[in-house]
Amino acid sequence: MVSSVTNSTICTHCGDLCTTKTIREGDHFFCCDGCKMVYEIIHESGLCNYYDLNKTPGIAQKNTVRSDKFSFLDESRIAEKLISFKDEYQTHIVFYLPQMHCSSCLYLLENLHRLHKGIVKSNVNFTRKEVDIVFENNTTSLRKVAEQLTAVGYEPYISLNDLKETRPGTDKSLLLKLGIAGFCFSNIMLMSFPEYLGINAAEAGIRNVFRIANAVLSLPVFLYAASPFFKSAWTGLQHRFLNIDIPIALAIIITFVRSFWDLFSGTGAGYFDSLSGIVFFMLAGRILQDKTYRQLSFDRDYTSYFPIAVSIVKKDKEIPTLLPEIKINDTLLVHHNELIPADGLLTKGKALIDYSFVTGETMPVVKEIGEMLYAGGRQTGGNIEILTLKEVSQSYLTNLWNKEKDSTNEKDNSFVHHVSKYFTIFVFVIAGFTAMYWSMHNTAKIWPAITAVFIIACPCALLLSNSFTNGHILTILAHNKFYLRKGEVLEQIAAIDHIVFDKTGTLTSAAEQEVKYEGEILNEIEKGQLAALASCSSHPLSKAIVAYLDVTDKPEVTSFKEYAGKGIEGYIDDRWIKIGAAGDNEELKNDTSVMLSYDENIKGTFYFSNHYRTHIPALLSQLKKEYRLSVLSGDNDSQKTELEKLMGTNATILFHQQPTDKLNYIKKLQDQGEQVMMIGDGLNDAGALLQSNVGIAVSEQANNFTPACDGIIAAGQLYLIKKFMKLCGANKKIVMASFIFSIIYNLAGLFFAVQGNLLPVIAAILMPASSISIVLLSFIASRFAARSMGLNILPV
Repeated sequence: MVSSVTNSTICTHCGDLCTTKTIREGDHFFCCDGCKMVYEIIHESGLCNYYDLNKTPGIAQKNTVRSDKFSFLDESRIAEKLISFKDEYQTHIVFYLPQMHCSSCLYLLENLHRLHKGIVKSNVNFTRKEVDIVFENNTTSLRKVAEQLTAVGYEPYISLNDLKETRPGTDKSLLLKLGIAGFCFSNIMLMSFPEYLGINAAEAGIRNVFRIANAVLSLPVFLYAASPFFKSAWTGLQHRFLNIDIPIALAIIITFVRSFWDLFSGTGAGYFDSLSGIVFFMLAGRILQDKTYRQLSFDRDYTSYFPIAVSIVKKDKEIPTLLPEIKINDTLLVHHNELIPADGLLTKGKALIDYSFVTGETMPVVKEIGEMLYAGGRQTGGNIEILTLKEVSQSYLTNLWNKEKDSTNEKDNSFVHHVSKYFTIFVFVIAGFTAMYWSMHNTAKIWPAITAVFIIACPCALLLSNSFTNGHILTILAHNKFYLRKGEVLEQIAAIDHIVFDKTGTLTSAAEQEVKYEGEILNEIEKGQLAALASCSSHPLSKAIVAYLDVTDKPEVTSFKEYAGKGIEGYIDDRWIKIGAAGDNEELKNDTSVMLSYDENIKGTFYFSNHYRTHIPALLSQLKKEYRLSVLSGDNDSQKTELEKLMGTNATILFHQQPTDKLNYIKKLQDQGEQVMMIGDGLNDAGALLQSNVGIAVSEQANNFTPACDGIIAAGQLYLIKKFMKLCGANKKIVMASFIFSIIYNLAGLFFAVQGNLLPVIAAILMPASSISIVLLSFIASRFAARSMGLNILPV
């Protein structure tokens, strides 16, 4: 590492800038004592390869975790809700670790047994960011394991959602069906070659053996592998909706029946190869399209945000209690940086509540004893006590999440189903005319001709083109850090004509502030003193001042006192410095400015404004040319003038918007016939995201917690949203082009089918040729479209 502290010295553990030279271990410097402690633990355990695999792989440890945070895990009734397996000797537990991000993390977590005595082994599921730990009951405990993980920077995230009896796992049944269909398809094709090439009459016995073997191999394909299409078709019929799986299921059944008819009547070998091939290729396409990013969650509810347990104060004792067991009139103890789990009255302490994730208001709100606190807010001051007035299930946050979505907004309405309906009618018409023709010329050919029409004209080409194209586009978008729930969302995005943005955390970065200072010029010594005092405060504006000053050497703060939501004052180098209000510490009238005084003399004022994400002005300039735009903000209107310049005169900009206001605005636009995309980031956007035709959640990291949505976009990629939408529009064109291309094969097959002369060898050639052509066409066209738009694509 480095041997001296300079302006560019970074922390050995996390990579943050080191602001002092006092925190060090040998030649290694650290930004805080927490990072140094983690380094010492890892070094003493002989796991320093952690720092060799990746440069500065750790997570900053500036915010310490209180020693009793995991005390609730000592309660057996709570622990048993989390434990996967336990016997007399060992316990198995799975922890979710959102900090996991690189190979260094994998290395450290796979070697937990070297860090903590009692851990037998640990297995990491990197995509789900989970670690499965086995530990000895007589050596350690669940609490100690959680504390050990926290000590090395991987604090387990344990939420109310973990109380659910079952964890969502990977559905392997579709893969199993694909494997069975592939095995049977390849073997049926192999044993059908004698039929394709012709076989001597003397070898008829072998031919019959092959035919029977093909029939046997087709049974698991028909009875098991094809079941998803039968189930989907039956569901469509129950709802009186003709989806694309209905004609496909019909074609599979007819092919199966016709093949056995040919086999037992001795008229032919049947179409077992075509049957298994159809099922195999369509399952492959469905798996590609339905591929989910299982490390992400598009359906989180409020339980993912709430802690699993809190402390109830009874007779001056803290009692860990499961959240569902909280009752009205219970007194809850809420620590610094913890979420308020239920609505209640503040009864002890001074609250500084951050409601940004619930209301969109950027600045923490000061609450005094006797005032109402709502679930979802985060306490950013010291410990407080709350008298519960509503149970968790009835709190404001829960009601916000459970707002009923307008049932008139139907999201799953793919154009493929509409095309399939007319395609099916066309096939029945062709079959009808074929039957009429042969009834007048040769009745013996009615059955072969009609069944052949249904076999060759199966709309699997349409399903394949849609499935494979959707799958390729989804993969390209994911490679560019835009993750969609399913293929149908691509079509919905292509139809959007109105985009609604949340402001705070979406257009702007919640973690950054634009800072401007007006007043007397500060020298380097004064800047260091000011930075030292501001560093003692957890208020967002204080943190913004520290970042703005950007000093490395800060003097020691002799003493200080912070006034929640009002400011901080203290002695540094025998000077009395105040940040915040004037002499009487009254709250500033303008909550986006902070006054600075030295020895009771006002030096100047810091002014704060939202920091818009990189490229956002250029993005808005592009979007307003093609889409109607709106901005809904729960914040004040201090940024109204700047937003109007960015959005243009035709955009709608609304401030002080509560969650219900946002939801009602989306409904109003939809009632006017508009297709709406909502782009937001917080719980205050949850209802609007769900109600909109397409809801996109912005996340600083893809695995961060986001509201229920149709897609998740990395914050750094938001500027590419117009290109993503354009690619979604190209998706439908590629599907239709692939479908039209496949019709050429269908017409060639129908030429033989209507004559009642569709030989198995012809069907065997046309079916895979059509399927492979569609796969290649959709693959090449998707990559070409993405490349032409300047998006990243995976190498072949």
